[in-house]
Parts: sequence; structure tokens; C-alpha cells
Amino acid sequence: EFGAVGDGKTLNTLAFQNAVFYLKSFGDKGGAQLYVPPGRWLTGSFNLTSHLTLFLEKDAVILASQDPTHWEVVDPLPSYGRGIDLPGKRYMSLINGYKLYDVVVTGDNGTIDGQGLLWWDRFNSHSLKYSRPHLVEFVSSKNVIVSNLTFLNAPAYTIHSVYCSHVYIHKVTANTSPESPYTIGIVPDSSDNVCIQDSSINMGYDAISLKSGWDEYGISYSRPTANVQIRNVDLRGASGSSISFGSEMSGGISDVEVRDARIHNSFSGIAFRTTKGRGGYMKEIDVSNIHMVNVGTAFLANGSFGTHPDSGFDPNAYPLVSHIKLHDIVGENISVAGDFFGTKESPFTSVLLSNISLSMNNNDSDDSWRCSYVDGSSESVVPEPCPELKISFESFYGRAEAL
Repeated sequence: EFGAVGDGKTLNTLAFQNAVFYLKSFGDKGGAQLYVPPGRWLTGSFNLTSHLTLFLEKDAVILASQDPTHWEVVDPLPSYGRGIDLPGKRYMSLINGYKLYDVVVTGDNGTIDGQGLLWWDRFNSHSLKYSRPHLVEFVSSKNVIVSNLTFLNAPAYTIHSVYCSHVYIHKVTANTSPESPYTIGIVPDSSDNVCIQDSSINMGYDAISLKSGWDEYGISYSRPTANVQIRNVDLRGASGSSISFGSEMSGGISDVEVRDARIHNSFSGIAFRTTKGRGGYMKEIDVSNIHMVNVGTAFLANGSFGTHPDSGFDPNAYPLVSHIKLHDIVGENISVAGDFFGTKESPFTSVLLSNISLSMNNNDSDDSWRCSYVDGSSESVVPEPCPELKISFESFYGRAEAL
């Protein structure tokens, strides 16, 4: 209807843009649907509009152009101050929503393919002109649904929701090559009331990563990620983590529940990353009913992880990591049970471990847990955690009440 050709070769950016512009007029009439039929629809970046459903039929594939000139260049996000890869601007994501309300990206298991190999090669060869684009990004939007789709080969992040409220992501499959550099699946970033469920995510770096801004920019923007539920997911973070918090967490991350997750073939299972200069906090996080297989480090908490956007960060902005509950977790073929490395200036506190059974792939139980500048309690944990985490629940809670 808008002149698009689904041959995988014809560029359809203008057709998508014209279709969205036309459908925008139906926003005050109950909204509209942009229907993508079977075919291979090559396009550069384009924007969605409010009160719109983008629907991909079965065997419909939206293909991202591999020509960087087909991707608009935009300013960095204010809570980051620069792109994720380079100082300065960034390439616009393939499918974008900016200050939208009531928008749905769904289908009958259609596919959105970022064809990321070009971007991965340029990242590895240090030949990027601007920071890589994401596959789908919503900025300052509310009431967003992404469902029933397959996402392939994202240049960087697959689904990025930043400064958003009420985001529901379910029944999605997201895959990139295990060798793809720093590709991340779903990234709730300075967003609240987010639910991710019934999905399979296999990434080169992190499968799901919660963030909230970078150093002084994130502290200044001061928009936390909060009230996040992650459940019934199958995850692989090949060189990173299946579920990570940070390291860009300067706006704060809190009130997160993760349950019923299958984690496999990942460098680490659950990771908490931060460093001096971040400020912010990670607290009130509950992780339970997890099954891990073939994982390097089951639990990683590192207070000296990551870089800074520039020299303007405050070295005395120490992050707070506290009230982390990890329980009802089983692991097979695990190399390291846990690394918990806080900092002298800001130790990790109130880390609670219970009902955890990890089958290690080595016999050196003395090296299963490594800890410094952390305190917490444990109950029914195998192998036995380090002394800093072995305070009994009764003693720990008694001490907390006394304090």
C-alpha cells in the first residue's frame, strides 16, 4: 500500500516512514495497526507513533540495512553523556519510539533481523564512526508491549527501554552469535514497572541487563530502574552474564524480582557490577528458583568493574549495594560458586543466601567462593560460602535489629 517491496534488496525506509505518518492520524480514533506481510523487508531506521501496533505476520522479516548511511545519527542519551562505544553521538536504533504512549510491537512470530555482523566487525576493528545502534529502542514512553516475535543479530542491544514506564515484554526470542561483541538482549534502563517473561534470550554478552545511567550523567539525571519482574526465561550470556545489574547504575536499581529462570552456557549467572564514581545503588533485589548449567561463576558481585564516560566523574561517588537475596538455586557444572568483591569505602552489605546447591566441575572447594568487603548470611548453601557470608540467619537478623 505504501510502495514497499519485500524482496530483501529494495530499501523500504521511506515506505515505513510514510506508513507511520499516515497512521498517526488515527491516534485519536482508537489507534491503528501497521501490518507487515510475509516477505523480507529491508529498511533503515524509522520511528513509531503513539496508539500504534506494529504487527509482523508469520514469515515476515524486517531486515536492517547494512549501509550506515541508512541509519540516522542522534545525540547521546542525557543519562550517559556519550555513546556506549565512543564519545559523542550514536546511530539511531532500527525501530524507535520517542515520547510515545500505548504502542505495541508484536506479530505471529515474525522476525526483526539486525544483520549485526557489519557492526560487530567495525566494533572489533575500532572503525566505528559513532556508537552502534540498537534493534528496538523506546525513550520516555509509557505503556509499551513487545511480544510474539523473534529478534536476531542486534548490532548492540536488542530491546532497550530507557526513561520508560509500564513496559511488558513477553514471548520473545532474541539471539545473536556467542562471538558477537558486547551484544545485550533486553535492557531496562532508568525505567519502572517492567515485566519480562516467557522468553528465550541468547546473547554474546548479557542476556538481560538492568541499568540506570553512567557516572555523573546518571547521577544528575537521577532516574532509577525500579519495580522490575523477570520470570520464566531461558538465558545465555556467552561472555557476560545471563542476568546483570549495572555496571551503569548511577540512577539506582531497586525492587527487582527474578524467578523461574534457566541459565546456561554463560560466563556468569547473576552479576552485580559497579565501581567507584558510579554513585547510585543496587538494593532490594530477590532472585529465586534458578537452574544453572555450564556456568563459569554462578554469582558475581564486583565493586571495581567498568570504565568511566570521561574524566568528569566524582571518585568519591561510592555505590551502595545492599539487601540482595539469592535463594532456591540449583547449579550443574559450575566453575566458581561466587565472587563477592566490594570496596573498602563501600562494602556490600546484607547479602542473604539460602537453599543453594551447586555442583562444581572441580574438586577445589576452598576456591569455590572468594570474598572481600562484603557481609551477609547464609543457610543451606553448598558448597559452603566464605566466612563473610556464613553468619547464620538468626544471628544476622538479631544484629540487624540491634543496629
